[in-house]
Amino acid sequence: MKPLAEEKETNNKPVAKAMIEENVEEEIDLSKVKVEPLFEDMVDFETFSKSDFRAVKVKACEEVPKSKKLLKFTLDDGSGEDRIILSGIKNYYTPEELLGRTLIAIVNLPPRKMMGINSCGMLLSAIHEEEGEEKLNLLMVSNRIPAGAKIY
Repeated sequence: MKPLAEEKETNNKPVAKAMIEENVEEEIDLSKVKVEPLFEDMVDFETFSKSDFRAVKVKACEEVPKSKKLLKFTLDDGSGEDRIILSGIKNYYTPEELLGRTLIAIVNLPPRKMMGINSCGMLLSAIHEEEGEEKLNLLMVSNRIPAGAKIY
């Protein structure tokens, strides 16, 4: 398996190559990156194992009217019924660039109403700060992974 990101050194500074789009890489100067500290509280395995993480395919994505942050996703979660998840990532992605992508979601959260719409789950993202600016990367995986595949 080929890694999606690799570290190297450039001018004595650690640099990571991140996949922006297929076969296009952007270098990141890791000396300018800040991540949140790890939680000190431990979660027991039994509690963690109750979380249901699944691969989901984006069937449709649109901006939520009157919202500055929300995108509304219609997802194939492998159950045969569409799943709606709202995510506050509008400042980072356009709906068009997410169509057809395979993402990771936690699907057994109770529905949460946002802007009058029930959101049934949460899409996973990685966030960090770079030169004082928040960066967000939605977790995207290979489209070869079928909708509904369980993530362990």
